[in-house]
Amino acid sequence: MRKKRVLLLSEGFGSGHTQAAYALAVGLRALNPGISTRVIELGKFLNPVLGPLIVSAYRKTVSKQPKLVGIVYRRQYKKSLNRFTQLALHRIFYTHTSQVISQLKPDLIVCTHPVPNAVVSRLKRLGLNVPLYTLITDYDAHGTWTSSEVNKYLVSTELVKKKLTDRGIPASRIEVTGIPVHPNFWETHDKAELQAQFDLKPMPTVLIMGGGWGIMYSDNLLEYMTRWRDRIQIIYCVGNNDKAREKMLADPHFQHPNIKVLGFTKEISKLMDVSDLLITKPGGMTCTEGLSKSIPMLFYEPIPGQEEVNCEYFVESGFGEMLIDTETIDKWFEMIQEPYSAVQHRRDLMTKRNQHYNPMQCSRAVLQLMQ
Repeated sequence: MRKKRVLLLSEGFGSGHTQAAYALAVGLRALNPGISTRVIELGKFLNPVLGPLIVSAYRKTVSKQPKLVGIVYRRQYKKSLNRFTQLALHRIFYTHTSQVISQLKPDLIVCTHPVPNAVVSRLKRLGLNVPLYTLITDYDAHGTWTSSEVNKYLVSTELVKKKLTDRGIPASRIEVTGIPVHPNFWETHDKAELQAQFDLKPMPTVLIMGGGWGIMYSDNLLEYMTRWRDRIQIIYCVGNNDKAREKMLADPHFQHPNIKVLGFTKEISKLMDVSDLLITKPGGMTCTEGLSKSIPMLFYEPIPGQEEVNCEYFVESGFGEMLIDTETIDKWFEMIQEPYSAVQHRRDLMTKRNQHYNPMQCSRAVLQLMQ
């Protein structure tokens, strides 16, 4: 009997969209080994030269002109991608999408980014007869995610569902599933073993991340944190930002036995387990991973737009706090040095997490919808 096939389409504008696609794929196979999944970053797959250049240009815009990104986000907030834009995207970048779909013959397509979602929506208007599910990977609902051809929206919270219904999308086409995370983020690892694995000391530890593209070396607050290096162990994850890592390693502020400066790593789930506090950019995926680990979070420099909304949701829900000054750092760095307070706070977050989130809910929902 032929396996059911699920095609998951994403884009590389930050790592969260694709991570969500892989997490959903892993969850589906764990629940039903009879399902076949394929994850594709569509632009990179179809245009291996042009695709990465576009992502690189977007990354530079986000880094150097975040206010411009916010202006564009807000101006287009209630607007879906119009048919002319969808046609242009298809003609310029995605001309072979229909061939990919014809070759893979999926029973279901899940899009975790607005652009492939728009491309598949256009193909459905032209006659493609495959159900389309849209997994919104933030705690907001920008208009570019929406299309009349979407069969089902999978969203993070009831608030996002309401934003969609306010736009006229029937509630029956929306399911609150949470954003899926890899099963590793639901496992708990032994802290002593992790300390040995990463050559860490048994002392209060802070993990600092910058989202899919890593942290920026020029951030003054990151340097301020090094003043605590005799009492706090600090792990900086700079992602793929090799230039930032080289500058940090050459800077005397970061040259200390209690400071680790890491590049890209696939061990984030373990690093969260071994840490007492997460300081991060509020990307939807990173925040959800932190939520799944019940680790307290401080959010810094949200990109105007969806990261601001993500930050607002997690702060209002009690899972984190906005990092606005050195006083915030001092307060939390003092707190995690008090073992009882740190442990009790994490237990409280775990109780709250269990009320808000189930990591397999999205995968279960997709399986039920496929039946």
